[in-house]
Amino acid sequence: MRTKPSDAKLITLFLDMLAAEQGAGDNTLQAYRRDLTDFSEFLGRAGKSFLGADTQKLRDYLADLDTRGFKSSSVARRLSAMRHLYRFLLSERFRGDDPAAIMSGPKRGRGLPKVLSISDVDRMLTKARELAQAAEVSSLQQLRALRLYCLLEVLYATGLRVSELVSLPLSASRRDARMIVVRGKGDKERLVPLNDASRQAMADYLAAMQALPPARKKSLAGSKWLFPSFGESGHLTRQHFARDLKELAAAAGLSPRLVSPHVLRHAFASHLLHNGADLRIVQTLLGHTDISTTQIYTHVVEERLKSLVRDLHPLAEKP
Repeated sequence: MRTKPSDAKLITLFLDMLAAEQGAGDNTLQAYRRDLTDFSEFLGRAGKSFLGADTQKLRDYLADLDTRGFKSSSVARRLSAMRHLYRFLLSERFRGDDPAAIMSGPKRGRGLPKVLSISDVDRMLTKARELAQAAEVSSLQQLRALRLYCLLEVLYATGLRVSELVSLPLSASRRDARMIVVRGKGDKERLVPLNDASRQAMADYLAAMQALPPARKKSLAGSKWLFPSFGESGHLTRQHFARDLKELAAAAGLSPRLVSPHVLRHAFASHLLHNGADLRIVQTLLGHTDISTTQIYTHVVEERLKSLVRDLHPLAEKP
């Protein structure tokens, strides 16, 4: 008779399966670990474990989350994590039943993404360009301004996830590069095209890097990243870029709370669809595995179709 593994051991085995069989990325694995660890701690306070919990105990946990003020979307995510875990435990014969199978979670509508208008993005790009070209600033200040402008141009040109953007390799800046290889979720690679503006922004930023004082330049030499830093990862962090972007939004006269790297990714997709791009192409560019994820942007397509019928249909009412 085998010894019953601890919850911590089961979480590790479950995450190993997600990584190996489903190609789950680090952020996904960390989210599962946080959610399941919280669930395990709740069960532990009641003298239970993953292997001993019944359906009622799972319902008690969801009720506890509600009492703690969790949003319905967060409760639904925790339930999803439990369902995945118990399917795994059943398939691996750690349990002979699935206590999560008959559970239903809170209904949640999928909200439309926040989207900046084309003029909003243009204001931010214009302001970033002005800051990068400002006179009477140090070489380091100019480099930071050029880096922000480069990040913004590349993000709006490609729709990359922020984690993909800040970890771009230096090889992405080759002068002849019309496409870049992006390593996305699940370690999957995809090709993303670059436009002339983003390629020029990269060239200007790298030229400023080369113009740094020798001591500063030497400290960054040899980095494999396009946006190097002295932090643990070796490249600019998502949090640092998000802070810089909010400061830029304020300088451009936009509300910082409405601007984030992910909002600019939404803008990239929505503006492409508004101008007639095919949903499948946008899915490929965004790196979405499932078309249903991309379909959150169909409200843009619907508005465009309505305007086309209104303007072009022979029987439409004319002003």
